[in-house]
Amino acid sequence: MTRLADYFVVVGYDLDKRGGSEGQGRILQRFPEKDWEDNPFPQGLELFCQPSGWQLDPERKPPSFFVSVLTDINSERHYCACFTFWESVENPQKGEPSEADEDDSPDVLQPSQLYAPKSLVLVSRLDHTEVFRNCLSLIYNVHVDGLTVPMETVIGNLLTCIIPTAGGSQTNDPPLCSLTDWLLGCFQPGQDDREESSRTITLGAGDRQVIQTPINDSLPVSGCSVAQLFRQLGIVNVLCLFCAALTEHKILFLSSSYQRLTDACRALLAIMFPLKYSFTYVPILPGKLLEVLSTPTPFIIGVNSHFRSETQELLDVIIADLDGGTVTIPECVHISLLPEPLLHHTQTVISMVLDPELEVADHAFPPSSQPSSLKIQDKEIRAVFLWLFAQLFQGYRWCLHIIRIHPEPVIRFHKAAFLGQRALAEDDFLMKVLDGMAFAGFVSERGPPYRATDLFDDLIANQVERIRQETGDHHKVMKHVKELAEQLYKNENPYPAVAMHRVQRTAQNAQPRLPQTSFPQLDEVSVQLFIDHAAAKLRTAPPVVKAELKGLVPTGPPLADIVDRNGNVLANSARRLEVVRNCITYIFDNKMLEAKKLMPAVLRALKGRAARVCLTQELNLHVLQNRAVLDDQQFDYIIRMMNCTLQDCSHMDEHGIAAALLPLVTAFCRKLGGGITQFAYSCVQEHMVWTNMQFWEAMFYSDVQKHIRALYLENGEEGDTSGPDGEGVGGQQLSALELASEQSRLWPTLSKEQQQERVQKEESTVFSQAIHYANRMSYLLLPLDTSKNRLLRNTGLGDVESVSNSYVTNSIAGSMAESYDTESGFEDAESSDVANSVVRFINRFVDKVCNESGVTNEHLKALHTMIPDIVQMHIETLDAVHRESKRLPPIQKPKLLRPTLLPGEEFVMDGMRVHLITDGREEATGALGGPPLLPAEGAIFLSNYRLIFKGTPTDPLVGEQVVTRSFPIASLTKEKRISVNLPMDQLVQEGLQLRSCTFQLMKIAFDEEVASDLAEVFRKHMHKLRYPQHVQGTFAFTVGQSAKLAVEHKTKDKNQSLKTLSRNLVKTAKRTIGRQYVTRKKYSPPTLENRSSFQSEMDEDEISVSEEPDQSSLTLSSTIRSSDRQTMSNVVERACCRDYQRLGLGTLSNSLTRSKNEPFRISTVNRMYTVCRSYPGLLIVPQSIPDATIQRICRCYRQNRFPVVCWRNSRTKAVLLRSAGLHAKGVVGFFKSPNAPTAGPSQADSTSLEQEKYLQAIISSMPSYSEASGRNTLSGFTSAHMSNSGKWGSIRGSGRLSTYNPDVGNRLAGKESPQANGGPSETYFLRQQRAYLYIIGDKSQLKGGKQDSFQQWEVVPIEVFDVRQLKNSFKKLMKACVPSAPNTEPNANMTFHRCLEESEWMNLLHKVLQVSVLVVELLETASSVMVSLEDGWDVTTQVVSLVQLLSDPYYRTIDGFRLLVEKEWLSFGHRFSHRGAQTLASQSSGFTPVFLQFLDCVHQIHLQFPMEFEFSQYYLKFLAYHYVSNRFRTFLLDSDYERIELGVLYEEKGERKNPQVCKSVWDYIDRLNKKTPIFYNYMFSPEEEEVLKPYSFISNLKVWDFYTEETLSEGPSFDWELVRGRPEKPQEEAGDRQETTAPKSQRRIVWPCYDSLSKVLPDAITKLLQDVQNLETELGQPMEKWKDTWDKIKMAQRVESRLESRHSFSSSLLMSSNLSHQRRSQGVYLQESGVGSSINLALDCEVSATSTPAAGRPSTSTLYSQFQSTESENRSFEGILYKKGALLKPWKPRWFVLDKTKHQLRYYESRKDKECKGVIDLAEVESVFPGTPTMGAPKNIDDKAFFDLKTTKRVYNFCAQDNKNAQLWMDSIQSCLSDA
Repeated sequence: MTRLADYFVVVGYDLDKRGGSEGQGRILQRFPEKDWEDNPFPQGLELFCQPSGWQLDPERKPPSFFVSVLTDINSERHYCACFTFWESVENPQKGEPSEADEDDSPDVLQPSQLYAPKSLVLVSRLDHTEVFRNCLSLIYNVHVDGLTVPMETVIGNLLTCIIPTAGGSQTNDPPLCSLTDWLLGCFQPGQDDREESSRTITLGAGDRQVIQTPINDSLPVSGCSVAQLFRQLGIVNVLCLFCAALTEHKILFLSSSYQRLTDACRALLAIMFPLKYSFTYVPILPGKLLEVLSTPTPFIIGVNSHFRSETQELLDVIIADLDGGTVTIPECVHISLLPEPLLHHTQTVISMVLDPELEVADHAFPPSSQPSSLKIQDKEIRAVFLWLFAQLFQGYRWCLHIIRIHPEPVIRFHKAAFLGQRALAEDDFLMKVLDGMAFAGFVSERGPPYRATDLFDDLIANQVERIRQETGDHHKVMKHVKELAEQLYKNENPYPAVAMHRVQRTAQNAQPRLPQTSFPQLDEVSVQLFIDHAAAKLRTAPPVVKAELKGLVPTGPPLADIVDRNGNVLANSARRLEVVRNCITYIFDNKMLEAKKLMPAVLRALKGRAARVCLTQELNLHVLQNRAVLDDQQFDYIIRMMNCTLQDCSHMDEHGIAAALLPLVTAFCRKLGGGITQFAYSCVQEHMVWTNMQFWEAMFYSDVQKHIRALYLENGEEGDTSGPDGEGVGGQQLSALELASEQSRLWPTLSKEQQQERVQKEESTVFSQAIHYANRMSYLLLPLDTSKNRLLRNTGLGDVESVSNSYVTNSIAGSMAESYDTESGFEDAESSDVANSVVRFINRFVDKVCNESGVTNEHLKALHTMIPDIVQMHIETLDAVHRESKRLPPIQKPKLLRPTLLPGEEFVMDGMRVHLITDGREEATGALGGPPLLPAEGAIFLSNYRLIFKGTPTDPLVGEQVVTRSFPIASLTKEKRISVNLPMDQLVQEGLQLRSCTFQLMKIAFDEEVASDLAEVFRKHMHKLRYPQHVQGTFAFTVGQSAKLAVEHKTKDKNQSLKTLSRNLVKTAKRTIGRQYVTRKKYSPPTLENRSSFQSEMDEDEISVSEEPDQSSLTLSSTIRSSDRQTMSNVVERACCRDYQRLGLGTLSNSLTRSKNEPFRISTVNRMYTVCRSYPGLLIVPQSIPDATIQRICRCYRQNRFPVVCWRNSRTKAVLLRSAGLHAKGVVGFFKSPNAPTAGPSQADSTSLEQEKYLQAIISSMPSYSEASGRNTLSGFTSAHMSNSGKWGSIRGSGRLSTYNPDVGNRLAGKESPQANGGPSETYFLRQQRAYLYIIGDKSQLKGGKQDSFQQWEVVPIEVFDVRQLKNSFKKLMKACVPSAPNTEPNANMTFHRCLEESEWMNLLHKVLQVSVLVVELLETASSVMVSLEDGWDVTTQVVSLVQLLSDPYYRTIDGFRLLVEKEWLSFGHRFSHRGAQTLASQSSGFTPVFLQFLDCVHQIHLQFPMEFEFSQYYLKFLAYHYVSNRFRTFLLDSDYERIELGVLYEEKGERKNPQVCKSVWDYIDRLNKKTPIFYNYMFSPEEEEVLKPYSFISNLKVWDFYTEETLSEGPSFDWELVRGRPEKPQEEAGDRQETTAPKSQRRIVWPCYDSLSKVLPDAITKLLQDVQNLETELGQPMEKWKDTWDKIKMAQRVESRLESRHSFSSSLLMSSNLSHQRRSQGVYLQESGVGSSINLALDCEVSATSTPAAGRPSTSTLYSQFQSTESENRSFEGILYKKGALLKPWKPRWFVLDKTKHQLRYYESRKDKECKGVIDLAEVESVFPGTPTMGAPKNIDDKAFFDLKTTKRVYNFCAQDNKNAQLWMDSIQSCLSDA
């Protein structure tokens, strides 16, 4: 029974203190005046009566009512019902003007009448809002209506009214007014049931009301507030607030109504049931206390919207605006929501409650349904939340540990087990709820097993199964919800029928009467008298004992089944468990070989939970059978399995695996020498779980529970148990909680002594367990080698040196360092002693558990003195174990395999044992099928050239294979330290992740035998080799010297000579650099006369040397003349000079001395590298430009790289130029106003004029320019120039032939062409005038340049990617192709493509190819092009090289490609060293693969035109690998100048001491190419003069397999010596072995990532060539070179096919027919594709083009239709010549073909003829010279058209069609001769 009201208070406006800015309230009267003993008077009441502040008001407001809640210091809630009305007060100004002057602002308009608030307050511990409203209204009405009832009586009755707290209501019917009768009636026990059930009270003013108290006190009472809250805020918002309140966030309600704030707060608390909110709870916060909102603790507070602005700056408070219906969550607050399926179900069910019509809203005949009343809806929503909590907390009672039963039950909740069994360990929401205060309260309140139960307990115990089955079916759920709602409603309104009120009110219709007088002063004495009477009566009345229905709380179904049936348990097939069981059986039966085979499978299986549980059970069985003492190998395997099991456990150990292993690690042991035993715990300490205090507590509590249960089982069952297994039977019958419940029931019946005895027994049980756990913890926390302190904060695993014995692990140091928070202990790291840290950790544990489980202080002190001794003792035993374990022989590890080295390669560091770990590539791990080749165990070797791993897979099934992974040390791009979990040993090892730009990645973990300082030395050596001080430290230079020598010393000496060398380059040229350049093509050196003639020309030019005078005593002559002859001849031999001769850009022969009308000359202005450091010594410039001009022009260009000619189109004579971008001033001066008159000729002006002159000279050199009759006509543009020669990667229309100038600018300014391939668009922009020269420049640089309409050049601005973009793109490409970690997403392939796309590599290729194809087209249309981008050495080089490759078939041969790279990349100064970050200086700039990108572009073209290239794809990969490998000197240094400076440009032949060491990659390729056709493309079958136009769109590009493939059997195949002929031997051995057992099989298994496919499955031709060679060797014949064999076969093939009909194809040789078929199918494709007109057009071209021999060539389409394989017919030049026959024979026209490749001049009957009539070998030709007409010569032909060819045997007389043709023929033949 409780008082209905504790205090009645009258609070009024404090008139005395009204002077301040804000008024105040004061308590006028309170009853009773003395505080109740059990319930003191709450302070600060007056603030809560007027939360917005006490103020006088000019108008009278209507009375108001609300309930505030105050919480006292004992967290008891007091409900303060405030009824406020307004009374008039006199305006103080009239009476006391002086005061007004002082305090109030002198306001004239102050009203005379003011009203002050007055509040009647009831303070109660019960929440009966309506009853309070009625009572206070009654008192107000008595006052207002002036009823005759004395006010004191009403208040006295109110304060003495006593009602039951719960269980239905006891009803008494007091008579009106008579005090004594009323009191008597009050305390008479009820006469009948009816009176029992409801309590009718009267206050003696003719009123009567029924109070219904809830049946069960523990369920909250909510009225309609919950339904109201959902209506105000909506479902999602309320759920959000609900989760926020449970996860302890701060919640603030805003509303302009106080009662609504109270209701909303009450509703939020009601839906949290069964959890109780235990933080600050203030439904109505007065304005004066707003600073409470900045408290750091969580709260639920309501504030009037009036104060909204003050709440704006709260950063971490969730604000719910009830009036606006919004919930505002600040950015920094993250609310964890309910776990997913639950959240959705809850939302659905609530919406069905709130809006039942939603489901049938679409029905044609919706059933008429009446929505429930608000009160019922309210209960239904609460029922949904009860249903939700039943699902969240189902099975919680199975995770309760009862630690003490007497004197009070002490209960702990095992959070980890609960989360683990629910498979919700990762769930944020549940974690936070279980860690929260509310749940702790829930456990202490609902944990005890013997107590009264309520609706929630029933739900958890009996309805879980039903809830689970109904989850999916919303209608069933609704049915259940409605049942629950009914119970809740019943509980709140036990007798709805009796709810009658008869309260005296003011007349309903009339306005309520206003109080005329102020509220009277009441007589305290009479009220007190009432109270005292009642108290006396209570004392004498017999106590009302309401029997509490205590009972055993049912537990509900256990958790495990629930989860299993949901299928949330990790599926773990029975097969895996079988494997684990078998392996353990093998180990204990000592069948070690079998166990070893199963081990990897077991370790994989142990990833699953079921397998781990199975392992602990199996091991436990063996312990029970006393088989815990093991031998070394058994011990090792068991430890490995335990470590693997623990490795995947989280530190929480939610599945109880560590708990199950804990007794086992102290059981399994092995005997060491000297009677010492090593237990398993010393080897499994490396896991986080042992350092987690919560784990130890949970373990301790579960053990205590077991022992206490055993204690009472013994007591209770002594009589019953018969036989040893009696306890087990009992155990099944009674759980610990049931036992405890039974004991709690019996407790009151026991005598004092018995009670005392039980308490002591329990206490000593706990105490003994504490000692036991102190021991256990010291076992697992003290490292085996205690001499090393590893528990300091800063030590990670990195510094731990481990002992050579593999069992010994490294203590908890690593895990301690990682989880260094208060949970994991060891806060004070000052004490460096391991023992102290462990003692501190154990002490903290013991303090916590002993205080919680009520151990006496004496016992606790005893424990604290014991712990250091326990630890010390354990350390001593460990020392002995450690000593002995070091003596154990190390385990047999696989033998380290040594890699073979290249000649000149030496080890810098010998092999260190490491494990090669899997990275993100799945091929080798067996994930895509095939054996798991990785992880592998072996050694890492560091040589002066490579980093090599060689070892064997750890999987015993493929243990015989050898795994090799290596890359050149120079290609290392990133190295980072990692820590690795080795799957076999379960130790965390330090490792390295090394990434190479040859698309290789090595993740290695150092074996524990490798000391950490050794690993550090390894890293340092690696860095030293990767970034040498100088380029001479690279392998290409140090090869052959001993790597052991100090590199620094050597470079020092060399550098001194370098300095003097660079000072006087020419002077010392003879001595230092006069060596022949080794890597040049195998040309015979030019004859002496050539040299001298060239020299004399140079002498004429009077080349002055513009170098600073030398500092040394030697003086330098002003000209080069004689001193430099040797060097110059070497320069001439440099490859690009040969190429210029081939192109007719400048010749060096004496027979055709350079005529002045030749447009270009070879300039030697840069021979001293003074004009431009990064250009070659000889450059092609326009004939008309003197060297002096060049020196001025070059300043306008970046890096002085002025425009020079690098290629000329032999047909259109358009030239290709390259230069760097212009300097900014150059752009302005050059393009803005070239001819602007200025006051005086400034420097810039004259330069820009000269620049213009230079460009004009280039334009003038073009025949089309000189032919054109006028600037704006096209007449000179003959059809020959228009012919659309060229071949597209697939079909193209030929509409483009009629127009010629694509809108270049538009196309490259980034507007894509609409054509489906990468070719130009069909819509062309036709200018009035074609530009003769297009300058391709960088968009950003050409801003502001305007086009001059009279200039013949046009600037094409394009966007170029910068080096940074390329660098980032490459990094992303490497990560995509060689990911460092396996991809977790389900669709890995998609991820690869996504990463590839994000890298934008393909995009960059597309841009480069697009520009190149465009330039090719411009050159084809007889416009010259100047590529002038960035510094002229990156993108420019790429574009220029690709243009030449596409336009000129020569560059598509092996020799030609070499020449192209030497000319454009090496001579023109691409910065290989800088871009490849080859030295320490360029380390910061990072690796930028400009050359690799170029090779990738070539690879893309090669894919589209496989028959046009003499070299194979392998050739490109070879270059891609070796340009970064630094094995050769070719790609070192940044320019010719640097190479000369180092003396590597022209190396003497005699200098090669070691013939094995090739210094040039080209020499190496030549050598290899002679031996093997690896670089040769058998499909090579070029068309003459073919121009290629590949598609550049991304959809046409493929990922180069160089990026993705690897060969683990032998490492990269690009170091040929290492790979050659190795795999044959094991194969033969295998064969021998097989023969003895079974017939030999020809089949082999090929693993894509392991075997080298080209070797295991060679293509047919290579195989046949090899067979031929093998046969030759067997027959003892001299071996023929493969190329000769191949050519012979091809010739034979041609003859054979000629015998058959012309269009049939011989199938006699696989390759030929293949080629034919391919080429033919392409032709058919072309013709069928609907471009019909192409053939006719081509034929027209032919007809019109016969005038010039060069142009009269079969067009593409005719070649398709009459295909013959013309592979060996490289037609460099062809046409009709009359040839004089031998003696007495006439002149006859013949079709002559000049073949540069075969070095022949062949002739045929006619052009169509395929059979050669004769051959003149150019090797025999001595000279070619103009001839004279002889007898019988053709008539009407110019005399100059005759020329003669003198061979060693005879003289041939020829006659061309005109003198121009004759000159062409002579030049061509001459260039062939000089090429020779």
